[in-house]
Order: sequence, then C-alpha cells, then structure tokens
Amino acid sequence: MNDYIFRGVTQSNHKPSVAAYFEPRYNVNKDLQLYFGVSGESISFANRAAAEIDVYGGIRPTFGAFAFDIGVWGYLYPGGTCQYGAANAFNGGLTDAAGRPLSAECLANALVNANTMKKDVSFFEVYGKGTYTINDSWAVGFTEFYTPSFLNSGAWGNYTSVTGKWTAPSAMFGSSGVGMYVSGEFGRQWFGTTDSFYGTPAFPNGIHYADYNTWNVGIGFTWKVFTLDLRYSDTNLSKGDCSVFTGAFNASVGTTTITGNNPLGNSSNWCGAAGIAKLSFDLTAMSNLK
Repeated sequence: MNDYIFRGVTQSNHKPSVAAYFEPRYNVNKDLQLYFGVSGESISFANRAAAEIDVYGGIRPTFGAFAFDIGVWGYLYPGGTCQYGAANAFNGGLTDAAGRPLSAECLANALVNANTMKKDVSFFEVYGKGTYTINDSWAVGFTEFYTPSFLNSGAWGNYTSVTGKWTAPSAMFGSSGVGMYVSGEFGRQWFGTTDSFYGTPAFPNGIHYADYNTWNVGIGFTWKVFTLDLRYSDTNLSKGDCSVFTGAFNASVGTTTITGNNPLGNSSNWCGAAGIAKLSFDLTAMSNLK
C-alpha cells in the first residue's frame, strides 16, 4: 500500500508499507468458525519501532443473514527506543511531570521537536463486529473495539464504527472475472487519560487525548486472488492534537496550536486527509494452493 492508515492516522509517515498475514481457520459447523492469525506491517513510529506484529484470534458465528466476529487483537511493536521530550522533563530533567523517575534510555533520547513516546507501545483490544447481508449487493455492519491502555499510554480507548458495502453484480464485467465493490466506514475513537509519562506542566498526571471522528470511502476491483482498493480517508483531528496523539518525529514547532496538552504548539499532518492505494492477494489453501 502507498500509505498504512489505521483509523484515519498514518502508521507509516505517509510512506509505502508492506504487510503479510497467515490465518488458520477451523469450521466447527456451517454456522461457526474458529480462527487464529498472525500479521506484520512495516511502520514508521516516533520511537522507531522495527515493525507492527499482530497476533489475534476469535470466533465467527453466523445466524441467517447476520454474521459476527468476536475476538482479541494484540498489537506488538518490537525494537522501539524511548523518546522523552525535553519540554516534559522535570526535576532537573530526571523525572516526568508527576515526579516519577525516567529510565536512562529515556533520559538519553529526545526528538528535536521534544515529542514523546514510550519504548514499548504494545497493547491489545477486545472486539466485536457484526454484518447484516441485505441481499447479494448490499451489506451493512458495525465494529466495536476496546482497550484498557491504547498504545500502552495508560489511556483507555474505545472505537465504534458503522460500515456499508455495495457489491456489483457479477455480470457487470461480463465473463472477465473482474468484480467491483464500493464501501465506506464512519467511526469515532474515544480516549481516557494517559499516565504521567505523557504529562505536561498543565496536566502532570497525564493528558486526555482528543476524541475524534474518522471516515473513509473507496472503490475496489477484484480478479481471481487479487484486490485493488482505492480509498479516501480523513479525520477531524486538529494538527496540534494529532502531534500530541502520535508523537510524530517530524511534527513542526509553532505557536498557533499551543494548549495544555501541547505546550510547544507542535503540528503534525499524520492525521489529515489521505488517499490510499492498496494491492493485495489472498491465497486460500483449499482452493488456491492445491
């Protein structure tokens, strides 16, 4: 893909990203499937983590036209380095805003723009998804994700969205085997308050990340095992709140976005409008790997 966007926020600094996954599945019966998966994505985080490794699993029950997906998703980010911004260093630069000691690694590293990110930002979410298939062309759905500590920040996170998809009739492109769909999603991400590592002079015990809306709409083309998805994604996060949330290493320092959460007024475009082109292929052992 030309940009790895997750809930409206780039995970790859608006640069290309590659991903791969492996997902064994077991069909208990025609209405219940168990699954476990592992995936990996290339990323570009402020803490310079080597990659994103996902481990997930759950169940997929079906009741007539209703299909559900319930499980747990773990996001692992190995290889990170603590980045502690000088603007948030207290007590001679040895502790965070609440007086808790910083590690030697945190004290030795600071981004030029003084943004902050922990060494390990791994976390997990529990989730539930539902899809209602209206007919061969239309399907609508919802998603719900919750974590007690988003990106290991100490702030709980809750993401809810509604989805819709229209699949073109199979005869639209004749006998070419090409398929087409149009899909979209509108979601909202809520947050709690972080721990003191991300505290500022105004909020020494932690900051409340800005809640935000995100949406995307796109068109996809399928042929055999290949899918080309072209999508527009956006959020209503301000550039200042985006810098606070992502800790972007290339955020610019300014004066128009200064807040209690953002004492240096840093601004980042990691949460703005983006176009995504993604080419993928999925191989199923029983049908594609004979």
